[in-house]
Amino acid sequence: MEKMKRNPLRGIMKTGTCRRHFLLIETPYGVSVMKILRRSFLFILFIFQIPIFNSTEAQGFSLDWHGFVNPHYYADSRSVVGGREDMMLFYPKPVVLDSFGNDINDGWQADMLAITARLGLRINGPDMLGAKASAYIEGDFTGSTNATINNLRLRHAYITLDWGRHRLLTGQYWYAMVIHEIMPMTNPLNMGAPFHCYARQPQVRYEYRLDGFEAVAVAQWQLDNMSQGLLNGTPTSSTLFARHSLVPELTAQLRYRHGALFIGAAVNAKTIQPIVNTTGLAANRDLHTSLTYSVFGSLKLGGITVKAQTLLNNSLYEGCSLGGYLLYQSVAGNDNMIRDWTFNTMWLDIERNTGHWRPGLFMGYAQKQEDGGPVLAIYGPPTVFGRGYDMEYLWRVQPRLTYTTGNGLSFTGEAEYTYAGYNTPVGNLRLSFSMVYAF
Repeated sequence: MEKMKRNPLRGIMKTGTCRRHFLLIETPYGVSVMKILRRSFLFILFIFQIPIFNSTEAQGFSLDWHGFVNPHYYADSRSVVGGREDMMLFYPKPVVLDSFGNDINDGWQADMLAITARLGLRINGPDMLGAKASAYIEGDFTGSTNATINNLRLRHAYITLDWGRHRLLTGQYWYAMVIHEIMPMTNPLNMGAPFHCYARQPQVRYEYRLDGFEAVAVAQWQLDNMSQGLLNGTPTSSTLFARHSLVPELTAQLRYRHGALFIGAAVNAKTIQPIVNTTGLAANRDLHTSLTYSVFGSLKLGGITVKAQTLLNNSLYEGCSLGGYLLYQSVAGNDNMIRDWTFNTMWLDIERNTGHWRPGLFMGYAQKQEDGGPVLAIYGPPTVFGRGYDMEYLWRVQPRLTYTTGNGLSFTGEAEYTYAGYNTPVGNLRLSFSMVYAF
């Protein structure tokens, strides 16, 4: 009996239920055992991270944490085509009439999200192989698909080796047709899409710099932003269409910088295998390559920054832009034909880059191109892949006003009007307000 008094917990630790009771028992000081263990664990982590950071610094590494929190409210005058609860807006949905003649896509709706909260870590290390070595990793909570929204998503994860004139980047970074130096500074998640590409892909990127000129070559693969095609006879999005082609998406850029001027041009070649069968269906190894061209630039004029880009023969569905292809299959089933349908897009962004009050204006326009004319009767109706096929044109006007306190806190209000040229054209007005605390 004396032993039981000295050790009253001794027999009750045998079951999971009793273990939970044990963790909730309070000490004579009114603190539960669970709280003591939690605080002890955090204290141990704190103690052990000190030598880790000391060791890191001793080896010539430095760590830089940064990020922001970004609650965002938005309201649309009609239903839209978009992603992540339509926070990433592409364009308004077409008119669809119910049995009473009412447009089911017409009517205001609103939402508020904070999924773009972001945390990044930059690691600078000692020189390696004669180059300045660094790495970067960044994530947010937008999820990799609409189904995984609010989950942690990898945005960037790459290593760079910089020899001065030569620079090598490997890992996940901006999609090669995203020119991050001229990114439109709009408020929503789309950052100018679908007029401006907005995506990230795993890649190998090489840059050569000489007297203001830069030559850039990129080979990239797919992950979150996937091509469309027929997988086992079913239209879907998958990395398999690019993987089976064995050819990475290739991009070449030529840039020039001089003072406040930055200009460049790019060409992109995307090769996919549009039909992939992993079951007993007949194998089809036909490949298809699409070419897209771009001219871009920016100029700083005092406190004003002007940015612009055009995409010619745009078929960059994987870059969150417009365009796609038509897949024709013969009635006999032994022949296929593929035709691109593309857009020519252009956009302009103007903003004030100094002071507390910073107005800005984004304008974008896209015009659909012909898809090749009539098709032989041996082919059946096409399967359409891509984004925006049912539109002839698309335009957007998007004024904004940002107030920045100068210490990481800013507020932005924005009105975004997007007009889509369907058979019956429609427009959508988005009103949005956001607050950013950057650190």
